[in-house]
Amino acid sequence: MIDVQRLRVLRTVAEHGSFNQAAAALRLTPSAVSQHISALERSLGAQVVARSTRGVTLTPAGRIMVGAAETVAAELEHAKQRVDRLGSGRTRLTIATFTSGGRLLLPQALACLTAAHPDTVVHVRECEPEDSLPLVRQGAVDLALAYHFDGPLPGRPGPNSSLAWTAIMEDPLHVVLPDAHPLAGRETLDIAELAAEPWVLGCLKTEAYLRRYAERAGFELQVRGTTTDYFFARSLVAAGMGISLIPSIAQTPQVAGLRTVPIAPPTPTRHIGVATIHRRDHAQVRTLTEALQAEAAALDET
Repeated sequence: MIDVQRLRVLRTVAEHGSFNQAAAALRLTPSAVSQHISALERSLGAQVVARSTRGVTLTPAGRIMVGAAETVAAELEHAKQRVDRLGSGRTRLTIATFTSGGRLLLPQALACLTAAHPDTVVHVRECEPEDSLPLVRQGAVDLALAYHFDGPLPGRPGPNSSLAWTAIMEDPLHVVLPDAHPLAGRETLDIAELAAEPWVLGCLKTEAYLRRYAERAGFELQVRGTTTDYFFARSLVAAGMGISLIPSIAQTPQVAGLRTVPIAPPTPTRHIGVATIHRRDHAQVRTLTEALQAEAAALDET
């Protein structure tokens, strides 16, 4: 029989990439962590980590077991919630969401959820996908409204992940310029045309995209402002600080004096969806996911 504590240790080792850091997180000694991993390997008859002077990496067997560890942790948390409901008679649903998606998509979807399941107690946590997706895998939240760009989901360990992803909508990024800017009247823009422009950044992921593009196009990005709030970034653009790259759903409420211009293909796009645990039969999760899809479809029609 596989020991659940050993799975927990393996998952922590995978998260931190070393026995020493995993030991600190678990409040164990590195020797104890090593012993747990060795015992797990003996019980499986397979190596789960490859050890080196630079740390540890998961083997194919290790990736399978980390996926199993995530599922076990989530199911134990789900079972605890079900036991709690025996006493209260009410269902608790915890949602993690990124800011702009939560502000625009979530309120009406929550109204639909409450109408369909009035006894549900809802808790909402604001956090970015790199933080919310691990919370889903751990069972700390029931679902996450999240996004990713053209690469894989942040923090997703691969095909053996316990996560299920349901697409909600595509969210293209647009260039935002002052009304008086010489390029504000264009129907589309290529970012290479903006090589000489100063930029105001609305989030770190946008910065990473722009810097990659600038490097490929052979120019250096001029950053005049850095924020973690798209509304603040647009306000700085309106004040003449520079231009910005803003997702479509983050362009409300309107800021006076600005013009939005689409980017010529290939257009950078956020892929918005709901992350849940595989095989989780949860009526409230289904209701909320369907309501989010309906809200996204309504936005596409406006």
